Amino acid sequence: MIRAAVLPAVGAPLEIAGIELPEPGPGQVRVRLAAAGVCHSDLSLSNGTMRVPVPAVLGHEGSGTVVSVGEGVTHVAPGDGVVLNWAPSCGACHACSLGEVWLCADALTGAGNVHARTQDGTELHPGLNVAAFAEETVVAARCVLPVPDGVPLTDAALLGCAVLTGWGAVHHSARVREGETVAVYGVGGVGLAALQAARIAGAPTVVAVDVSPEKEALARAAGATEYVVASDTTAKDIRKLTGGQGVDVAVECVGRAVTIRTAWESTRRGGRTTVVGIGGKDQQVTFNALEIFHWGRTLAGCVYGNSNPAEDLPVLAGHIRAGRFDLGSLVTERITLDGIPGAFDNMLAGKGGRALVVFP
Repeated sequence: MIRAAVLPAVGAPLEIAGIELPEPGPGQVRVRLAAAGVCHSDLSLSNGTMRVPVPAVLGHEGSGTVVSVGEGVTHVAPGDGVVLNWAPSCGACHACSLGEVWLCADALTGAGNVHARTQDGTELHPGLNVAAFAEETVVAARCVLPVPDGVPLTDAALLGCAVLTGWGAVHHSARVREGETVAVYGVGGVGLAALQAARIAGAPTVVAVDVSPEKEALARAAGATEYVVASDTTAKDIRKLTGGQGVDVAVECVGRAVTIRTAWESTRRGGRTTVVGIGGKDQQVTFNALEIFHWGRTLAGCVYGNSNPAEDLPVLAGHIRAGRFDLGSLVTERITLDGIPGAFDNMLAGKGGRALVVFP
């Protein structure tokens, strides 16, 4: 019996409860969690913006220590530190055959499995495959990757979503080149990672945009050279900061129609906008045909940073060990399982960066 944060139904509050977790079967790994990040996607799953089989144990950004492994698992062993990978690639679908593993058609099939049971026998599903809001979890072997050398186990949880997403948005989706200017919309966990990634890419001007004036110090510490409090004049404000041209690249980490449209408008003619934020179906973004032609801008979606975790984690680890990327600076609150509902409230209110559940 372990403690976990259970979503009993879409729109219902999370319940901290005891659950019965099975031992790992063939091709599975049992992990004792060290930490789990509270991501906006968890909030989107709980409120129905994204669909998930319920009841479920949420949490998809985590790290921990292998407790035991099932038959056939050879790449990790008991005692190993691992990062949970909530979107593992199958290696066989059309997207994987193209090398676009972040679009794997089978990445989330495990979310429909029975993961655990409540004390009364109710079946629980594993949120986005890995059910990280729990003291321990059992996952498919392809959902765990060894923690790179030199990366603290607790902070490594952030590599499982926020960092790979923010880093990948800058380096894989937008492909920021040295000397290009960048604007990042939304200074949460992913936005803070994107700011650091833009700085590492060599952007001389990095503009952070957020509704909260209180996040300026956090953004500047991550690499922002300018800070803009979101308003009706945001796009104009950014053009003024860039000689009237607009930035080369905008990274939108909010998922709202107005923010996506503003990010697009804040780029120069021929600029690029990468949308990381996950919005609801009611968020409709509109453009007229003439402006699409005239501005020559590019608008692209971005899933999981268009990252390949197995390839990107070693690269990120190099930056972490060299002191260029600071994982700990993304975290503005360290909490227990019981603090997750409060972390959801802070996200809705636009407060702080990443909340990190730290397990004893």
